[in-house]
Amino acid sequence: MRVVVIGAGMSGLVTARELAAGGAEVRVVERGSVPGGRLSTQRVGTAALDCGAQFFTVRTPAFAATVERWLDAGVVQVWNHGFDPPDGHPRYVASAGMLALAEDLMRGLLVELDTMAFAVRRGGGAPLEVLIDDGTVRPADAVVSTCPLPQTFSLLVDAGIDFDERVFRTDYDRTVTLLAVLDRPPIMPPAGGVQSPGEGLAFVGDNASKGVSDVPALTINADPAWSEAHWRDEDDLIVEQLARAAAPWLGGARIVAHRVKRWRFATPRSISPEPCWVAPSGDLVAAGDAFAGPRVEGAHNSGLAAAHALLR
Repeated sequence: MRVVVIGAGMSGLVTARELAAGGAEVRVVERGSVPGGRLSTQRVGTAALDCGAQFFTVRTPAFAATVERWLDAGVVQVWNHGFDPPDGHPRYVASAGMLALAEDLMRGLLVELDTMAFAVRRGGGAPLEVLIDDGTVRPADAVVSTCPLPQTFSLLVDAGIDFDERVFRTDYDRTVTLLAVLDRPPIMPPAGGVQSPGEGLAFVGDNASKGVSDVPALTINADPAWSEAHWRDEDDLIVEQLARAAAPWLGGARIVAHRVKRWRFATPRSISPEPCWVAPSGDLVAAGDAFAGPRVEGAHNSGLAAAHALLR
């Protein structure tokens, strides 16, 4: 079975690994120049900062098995056991940044980066064809899309299937992120991060505390309401406002380098009760965090479910 997986984030890479282990011939196409999606780690000056997902938890046996492998290999480590107050439940981070999770999952897979799929259709030289923006085609017996659901809908609209459009009309909260490199260590609580502190902030995380960065560097995530209201603001204005909101944790440290990242599809506003969506034809599947939960674990488990749907 030839399968094309669209998207090299957590869901897509887990789907591809599981399908390959089951004997399928798998190709992953990813429009970005790096894999991972929101498993994103970026360099700003001499600092490394997690830009998307900041940490993850483990609550299901399926994900626990993967995390155990990562722990044994030194890919992940426990960061803390909760934020103000601790709840005793481990929060894990990737030792070299969250991008390392994607790099581990893609090892041994055929992953085409800088390759943008724009349509899936029937009636060509294969049961399904994935059209690429450079005019080339990827033939397949089955296709799994792990893009945000509005993008998946656009990809599949000409695939000749009946599906409930309401599943794919899920809207997403936006997140504006400030990556801030500092001239001195910030003033952070022992956990190394602050969740939902108010003032328009959703999370402030210390990348040095995680072991990701060798120099002081904070990831400052705005909350959905602030992100929506300031989405089109100039970067300099965003830096000024988010730095002011995060001043209690900067503690007088000066921002010496920065980058602003806008996540258009950060968090789905509604979650499907199913772990993935399967077309009546059985050869088109949609997966991602809009199905199993908007967390690293949910994306992982949705990817497993998508692979199993095709391997049955």
